[in-house]
Amino acid sequence: MNKDQVVILEKRGVILVSGEDAKDFLQNIITNDINKVSNKNSVFAALLTPQGKYLNEFFVIQNNKGYLLDCSENSTEELVKNLSKYKLRSKVEIEDFSSEFVIGVINDLRFKELQDELKLNENTITYRDTPVFLDPRNKKLGARIISNLEKLYLTIKKLNLSIIDNKEYFSLAHKLGVPEKGLLNLKDQLFGLEANFETLQAIDFKKGCFVGQENTARMKLKNKLRRRLLPISSSEKLNIGDEITFNNIKIGKILIDQPYPFGLIKVLEPNLEDFEDKILLANNKECKILEHVK
Repeated sequence: MNKDQVVILEKRGVILVSGEDAKDFLQNIITNDINKVSNKNSVFAALLTPQGKYLNEFFVIQNNKGYLLDCSENSTEELVKNLSKYKLRSKVEIEDFSSEFVIGVINDLRFKELQDELKLNENTITYRDTPVFLDPRNKKLGARIISNLEKLYLTIKKLNLSIIDNKEYFSLAHKLGVPEKGLLNLKDQLFGLEANFETLQAIDFKKGCFVGQENTARMKLKNKLRRRLLPISSSEKLNIGDEITFNNIKIGKILIDQPYPFGLIKVLEPNLEDFEDKILLANNKECKILEHVK
């Protein structure tokens, strides 16, 4: 994706968390620090199980009514339900606003030009009353525009951008080791650290409590990370649950299948460096670990 192109992710979910207790409510349960979120900064975060396992992931963007959560298209209903479990007596409203918003993605160089044009240097800027923020997971994934469809098309026209197929974006995310499709398959299958949430800047270990914090902090403190979610490539169709082997040793399994497969892979015993550039087998089908963020 070059700086004159844009991708439209029409099927993302968008949830509004509002009310006088919205900030404290989110701070007590999500993995990142809500105090970092403002009209100048947005974050990537997650909601884990009490055991610290993967449940939901999302971006958090400040809105004049509260906080918008930009989440995977298939996880919206579940995320609303999971957040509501912690509502108790909090003065909070949790609403599905997916029908009112779409997400656009522009190149990081185009975002830098927008910053220069507006004489701003923040991670999140406002352009034509619309928040635009650099992806906290990896700046190579560009900047996200969260807007209603009509306003987004006006912004695209104003910036003289060409809309391209979103497959290019999903392919780039896969190569960078950032899963965008098949996220529901990860539920309860791995811990937050195994999902690379520290590398993707989704966890703040200084913020204090969040759901699943005890196990997550213990894994971090004792350096117990022995598996990681990594992008896999193959010319053959890989299936969820396929065992991945190297020299007849089981080193992992497929958690997300085609078209952008990911596997939960051992990083110790044997060490990842021993096989990350080698041909592996997934249920007797040749595959390989793609280059990824270390």
